[in-house]
Amino acid sequence: MVQRVTYKIGDEELILETGKIGKQANGCVYAQFSGTAVIATVCASGTVTEGMDYVPVTVDYNEKFYAAGKIPGGFVKREGRPKDKEILVSRLIDRPMRPLFEMAFGREIQIVPTCVSTDGVHTPDILAVIASSAAVTISDIPFHGPVAACRVAYIDGEYVVNPTFQQIEKAKLEIVVAGTAEGFTMVEGGAHEASEDVMLGALEKAQEFITQMCRLQEELQKKAGKEKLPLAPLDVTLQNAAEIENEATPLVKEASFKSGKMARSAAVKAVKKQISEKYAAQLEDPVQKKLFDALFDDIQYKLLRKSILDEGVRIDGRKCDEIRPITCEIGVLPRPHGSALFTRGETQSLAVTTLGTALDEQIYDDIDGDRSENFILHYNFPPYSVGEVGRLATGRREIGHGNLARRSLAPMVPSREEFPYTIRVVSEIMESNGSSSQASTCGGCLSMLAAGVPMKKMVAGIAMGLITDGPKYEKYKILSDILGEEDHLGDMDFKVAGTRDGITGFQMDIKIAGVTTEIMKKAMDQAREGRLHILSIMEKCIDKPAPISQFAPKILSMKIPIDKIGVLIGPAGKNIKALCADYDVTINTEDDGTVTIYGKTGDAAERAKKAVKGITEDPEVGAIYNGTVKRLMDFGAFVEILPGKEGLCHISKLSRSRVNKVSDVLKEGQQIPVKLLEVDKMGRLNLSYIDAVEAQEKK
Repeated sequence: MVQRVTYKIGDEELILETGKIGKQANGCVYAQFSGTAVIATVCASGTVTEGMDYVPVTVDYNEKFYAAGKIPGGFVKREGRPKDKEILVSRLIDRPMRPLFEMAFGREIQIVPTCVSTDGVHTPDILAVIASSAAVTISDIPFHGPVAACRVAYIDGEYVVNPTFQQIEKAKLEIVVAGTAEGFTMVEGGAHEASEDVMLGALEKAQEFITQMCRLQEELQKKAGKEKLPLAPLDVTLQNAAEIENEATPLVKEASFKSGKMARSAAVKAVKKQISEKYAAQLEDPVQKKLFDALFDDIQYKLLRKSILDEGVRIDGRKCDEIRPITCEIGVLPRPHGSALFTRGETQSLAVTTLGTALDEQIYDDIDGDRSENFILHYNFPPYSVGEVGRLATGRREIGHGNLARRSLAPMVPSREEFPYTIRVVSEIMESNGSSSQASTCGGCLSMLAAGVPMKKMVAGIAMGLITDGPKYEKYKILSDILGEEDHLGDMDFKVAGTRDGITGFQMDIKIAGVTTEIMKKAMDQAREGRLHILSIMEKCIDKPAPISQFAPKILSMKIPIDKIGVLIGPAGKNIKALCADYDVTINTEDDGTVTIYGKTGDAAERAKKAVKGITEDPEVGAIYNGTVKRLMDFGAFVEILPGKEGLCHISKLSRSRVNKVSDVLKEGQQIPVKLLEVDKMGRLNLSYIDAVEAQEKK
């Protein structure tokens, strides 16, 4: 039976419908707003595994080209592997939903939201979050939801809820918030130096819409919800639990507060091994071993939080607002166009910037339309950065972290018109213990300045944490520059980047609902202090763009008349291809007549520019040109004044006295100044050598 609920937004209705499509899935919801629609399904495997210590959830958001009335480009006319955008939306759905599943459910869960229609006006990602949550809410899968999402833009001093694509482009701040009716649990977005107060206002605005969407899903659940499947909890407890905990706690406490990540890890492992050997017979049972491991994690969890809340001391000995030692270095690699090594404690980013041409831009072909980006940032997290062995592959995490760093830096990167290079930044994480994405932001900024990129302002990033206690979080501590352990055992991971004047990028994941405005304001104020501290250190390393590397392409830009673009390109590109081959350059033309020339050397680019000028410029009567003698005749000489444009310098215009032979004055290949006297009715150029010489002598 088809069931439907609706919610009025302006002149449009948001529709959630179930019972017509995908009836064999555990849950399926069709969501539509205006011309944008998403079908979200959820399925759970039939195999139950008891005692799982994680939630096996996979989210595979995908966009179909037919949604926009398009056929995929390329040789194979079929959607292929997930694009970065689809992976980012999958993460957007995954992060607020994953903590709300029961580990004791014990089954693999797959959520597949598919964008099946888009009007090019409303973004499908928010609809995908709502549809995915609704599908799980009405299904038989246990879920402590629903959740919803909302995008808020700050435009001309006003907040706009769920703005259109066009409105997003004009926004000073764009933020996506997800959470439950009780409070938000995930935030991400970018801004053009927005203040902390503007961001707080956006969070409050988003929560109103999220609450309404959660209620709408609950309404659909009442109409079409299934009875939830049973959980598969372990009916076994850890034997000798109290004895093990009492014996292990003082040893774990001593081990957990050693200096250095590797030393702490080794010390905790040694304690664990020592205790496990004593209870070896008991731990031969895999269930008892799993419960034993969970107890050790719980001991560390309690010790870390107690130390921070009661004593204000973190596991590495820092105060709550203290930032680890920072070092910055630029020019660490000899050949790349720009490089920097940013180290903060045990987290280190080797950031490398490469400058390319317009032909190196990243081209996107998706349902939003064809577009290109001249600023690219890639983040790599190899296994050796945490002392492990593993595959060198780009996963969802790498794409997400790279997107955060790129979004944080992008507002301060110059436009194509100001700096006509394509900029690619690669952050290689050489070691990691917390906040590697923000190290990438800092390192990326330094490496771009080292490469000569004229950034508007310097950008730095920091990761904040939160430890709370009490039903209403009466007791709490905010942590600056969190470690990996603090991220894992804490209640919040809040990454914020920006300049001295405001925020440019942020991402927040909160494990508890209902964080107060007071806590959020204090966290952002403390983050600002940390950001300014980091910027002051970075500025001592480099505070203005370095000269562009000698190994970078040389770029010259010029304007030609629009009606001359075809002349420059030539039939089937003949002219422009010849210029590129002759001068070893790359030439790019724009519809507005802008011509950009990229050369390996400055001399090659200058000569190519002169050639372009010659092809596209009309000779000016009265102007003096530096010409090349091409041919000698009895009656004069033909002189090339611009590439492809020759004129006649009559023998009478070689000297004020009589000249018997042209060869007495000129020779082929000679460079001479000539003045253009006239362009006759047939378009022929009449030149004078003597007039040009006399004009130059007068100067």
